[in-house]
Amino acid sequence: MHIDRPDPSGLNPQKDRSLFRTSLKIALLAAGLLWLLTLADQTFSLHFARFGLYPRKLSGLIGILFAPLIHSGWAHLLNNTLPLLVGLSSILYTYPQSSRRALLVIYIASSALAWIFARPSYHIGASGFIFGVLAFLFLSGMLRRDLRSIAVSMMIWFLYASMIWGVLPIREGTSWEMHLSGALVGIFMAFNCRSMDPVVVKKYSWEDEGVDVEDVPDWYIEAMKAETEEEKSGDK
Repeated sequence: MHIDRPDPSGLNPQKDRSLFRTSLKIALLAAGLLWLLTLADQTFSLHFARFGLYPRKLSGLIGILFAPLIHSGWAHLLNNTLPLLVGLSSILYTYPQSSRRALLVIYIASSALAWIFARPSYHIGASGFIFGVLAFLFLSGMLRRDLRSIAVSMMIWFLYASMIWGVLPIREGTSWEMHLSGALVGIFMAFNCRSMDPVVVKKYSWEDEGVDVEDVPDWYIEAMKAETEEEKSGDK
């Protein structure tokens, strides 16, 4: 009788795969919406940029809702597409509960904060939202310290650590204010939501597969318990 080793994800594998697929689909739909809007804007010269965020003007408040959806062209959109896909799918998959609150607040507050202090110019693009999501993912891993969260945090750092320079006014034509406000909101929400999602714990394969514990050899159970204790003692 073959019995697999414990599942380190602590989740039902089928549900885990379903959650990943759903998270990826949502991220793809979000990116697809941005591409459709940019295609319409570029094809029909709709000048969507006029709906961008314009700081400290009442008419510019509309950009709080629409600025993240608008891009100046294909190069601008391409720069944002991959980090949006990675960040959005990662936050939905890793934090299925807290992401509901975090994404809404990051979307609204990143633009709202920039409206207060940014330069008097039109600010557009999803980069502020992306900076917020990536900041949330990185800091959440440091705060929660379970294996999955840390792995995602390290992945974000490895892929996008260089983006941290985007919060400084060193590149002309880039809305560093949106980047900075997004990052600040993401950090705030990481602290605010740090206890919302249950910590993923190690779970044995027979717990999800309907295997009767009585059918599991005693030596295997003892071996797995010993391995878990060794891991715990090693973490201390």
